[in-house]
Amino acid sequence: MLALIAGRGRLPAAVAAAQDRPPLVCSLDGFEPDGLAPDITFRLETLGSFLLQLGERGVTDICLCGSIERPEIDPARLDAETAPLVPVLQEALDQGDDGALRAVMELLERTGFTIRAAHDLAPALLPDRGVPTRRQPQQTHRDDVEIALQVLQDQGRADLGQACVVKRGKVLAREGQAGTDAMLARLAMPRGSGSPDFGPITWTFDLAGDMIGQAADWLSNTTEDAPDAPGAGAILFKAPKPGQDRRADLPTIGAQTARRAAEAGLDGIVIEAGGVIVLDQHEVVAILDAMGMFLWVR
Repeated sequence: MLALIAGRGRLPAAVAAAQDRPPLVCSLDGFEPDGLAPDITFRLETLGSFLLQLGERGVTDICLCGSIERPEIDPARLDAETAPLVPVLQEALDQGDDGALRAVMELLERTGFTIRAAHDLAPALLPDRGVPTRRQPQQTHRDDVEIALQVLQDQGRADLGQACVVKRGKVLAREGQAGTDAMLARLAMPRGSGSPDFGPITWTFDLAGDMIGQAADWLSNTTEDAPDAPGAGAILFKAPKPGQDRRADLPTIGAQTARRAAEAGLDGIVIEAGGVIVLDQHEVVAILDAMGMFLWVR
């Protein structure tokens, strides 16, 4: 039996919908997924009891999907089954995202569960390679991809973000703990403006937005002088960290990513084929087509 340990966002619902048999949906308290009611809600302080409960329900496979923030452990709420796990949990929470995920997955595997990747359970979430948009990338964009690849190599060695923005050989922005959405929002803001408040993302970047009908107002209100936007001529490049365990935290984009990229005036979005999940692919392509941008699954 499959259990989803689901965080916020729409990715868990997309994975659940792709299964022939409904999975057991489990959620960390305070990080419930969108459009999917949890069967079990647990706290980190009761993780040991939660894992026992999964075994009693016949769970054999676990998929980590959705977004969460790093929770604090309240010693007063620890139960007897979880107390022996505290050193492992604390070590995981003290590491970077990649290290923390590896520690969590190792703990689950030692308990006897098999870790399943979201894109293996829902292969349609990975788009086919190519350019599905009307606009095509040019040589300048291809040159910028080579720069972006080196940037992500450097970020990966430091266990940092999975995305950057490059314009004609110059790096305009690098993804931090707040995620791709916040990076693009900051890029689009006038100098001197405050930064928007976006929470950190861990299991998987889940940036999907509203449906196309709800996006119509936004598209009609987008400024007509996009070429003068900060990111004019630039690309957003997104790919997994070098050497990362792709069973969790695989980068994800969605309609909100497309809107943020348009607000920043970018020419297009480039993602690694087989390495980046795209939620609501038709909506993403429709938004980029409407804004004269491209999506390149490279």
